Amino acid sequence: MNETSPPLPPVPETAAGAASDPTQFPCENCGAVLTFAPGQDELVCAYCGHQNPIPESDHAIEELDFRAALRRQASGGETVTERVVTCHACAATFTLNPSVTADECPFCGSAVVLDTAHEETHLKPQSLLAFRLDAREAREAFRQWLSGLWFAPGDLARYARPDGDGLAGMYTPYWTFDARTATRYRGQRGRRYTTSVGSGKNRRTVTRIRWSPVSGSVTRAFDDVLVVASESLPRDMAEKLEPWDLDQLVPYDERYLSGFRAESYRIGLEDGFAHAKDRMEAVIRRDVRRDIGGDAQRITWLSIRHDDITYKHVLLPVWLAAYRYRDRVFRFMVNARTGKVHGQRPWSWLKIGVAVFAATVVLGAGYYAFVTFGGGSG
Repeated sequence: MNETSPPLPPVPETAAGAASDPTQFPCENCGAVLTFAPGQDELVCAYCGHQNPIPESDHAIEELDFRAALRRQASGGETVTERVVTCHACAATFTLNPSVTADECPFCGSAVVLDTAHEETHLKPQSLLAFRLDAREAREAFRQWLSGLWFAPGDLARYARPDGDGLAGMYTPYWTFDARTATRYRGQRGRRYTTSVGSGKNRRTVTRIRWSPVSGSVTRAFDDVLVVASESLPRDMAEKLEPWDLDQLVPYDERYLSGFRAESYRIGLEDGFAHAKDRMEAVIRRDVRRDIGGDAQRITWLSIRHDDITYKHVLLPVWLAAYRYRDRVFRFMVNARTGKVHGQRPWSWLKIGVAVFAATVVLGAGYYAFVTFGGGSG
């Protein structure tokens, strides 16, 4: 299997055959169908080795008006129609190479057939980050991740193997949002103080908090708040692959998708912004607590206004696979730009038990020494 793409046909497909599908691109030298080479700005022919450069685009990557886009969706806009297939096992929806008649779902490993494909219309992606790591480098990142897992079974690295033919390169849909926010708040500021309570031998000093009401306002500008638009990837897993080098986005060009799958977004623009607001609010609450000051803070009321909201629809590259350990399947993902890995993993309850026992012994010994030599006199 080619390290960077699905299996190639046994003979080169002709330029005429490739021209019938706008997502396939013929080699300038021999006419074979090309695949994108991770880490490069070109399509490399697997048959004659000719390098077909992807022309540098002069189109700027724009932040688009969010509210205007919502209005346009009702009357059309810049959209793209894609032929996609839906996995019956996990409901993931993604594109397939038209030359492939059957494949495996990259999310769960189940068999999918092109006969189940259908057309869907979506907002067209504006930009993407191209694959930087190839499959070999992604597998190495996975091996290093396995070897660094705490409390994992001792034989995990030896027996964990990706299912099937290994990793699948997937362009995953995301939204990014910019916004200016102005927030009014009410809350309480806490000041710690000490006081003595009790009498005689029971007299002791305690720390308490004195609360006073506060109100105010904070502002913050957000840039590129990232929201995964996939329902196939658990949100917490996808966020663990961050950060992404979004300053390196390039204008969308189908040549970068050649040889890889692409998932269609299932979380729309409006719902995507609802998730973005949740991420923004977490930051705004930290700002409010800092503005309240004192030793402790309580927030009782927030009113957040979002202005100048803009968005981008981007595709980000991920290597996906499942690995099998002792007849159980675990999913993992690799950021195809940085090599950062996150995934599911097994635990060794024996190692955890030994660690808990050792910690209990150490704490018990420390307490005994304290009582015997330090705190037992007087």
